Amino acid sequence: MYPLARHDVRLAIRELATDDVDAVLAIYGSPEVTEHLSFAPRSRDEVEGIVARSIASATASPRNEYALALVERDSGELAGFVRLALDPHQQRAATIGGALRSDAWGRGYGREAVRLLLALAFIDLDLHRVWAARAPMNTASAKTLLASGMTEEGVIRGHVHVHGAWRDSITYGILREEWSAGEES
Repeated sequence: MYPLARHDVRLAIRELATDDVDAVLAIYGSPEVTEHLSFAPRSRDEVEGIVARSIASATASPRNEYALALVERDSGELAGFVRLALDPHQQRAATIGGALRSDAWGRGYGREAVRLLLALAFIDLDLHRVWAARAPMNTASAKTLLASGMTEEGVIRGHVHVHGAWRDSITYGILREEWSAGEES
């Protein structure tokens, strides 16, 4: 499915473009934003590579990754970077993740971003299961995932090596029928 575009009340997801590099750098280059992510802040060259790979993967066949711009509908400004990747180890499953600009925190954008990714997964891609992982200290992410209808499933011990140490990840999941039931209520 290309090009992808989906919107909610305040936000939309769309394909990345080469002119998004500076906006993605403001997210992925920020020590504050990447504090709980699985990598240290990225350089401009690294972000250029991420955006270029994301653009290239958008037209792959089959498409296994959806690395997308999360934009404010009113202004068109990039508020975040979100990703859905098909899981090669599970049938009809994907993992989701993302990050918001720090000045977009506390507005409910995270929950709206997760809602957009879940709609992509369950409506557009007809998936059965979606999962996500967060850093143990990222309590804002925990609240967002739970408020989006996901269930905490467990801990992957020593899952990510970042900032010179191994870190656990707390996992969350949601099945299509759980998401559908939540959408109807």
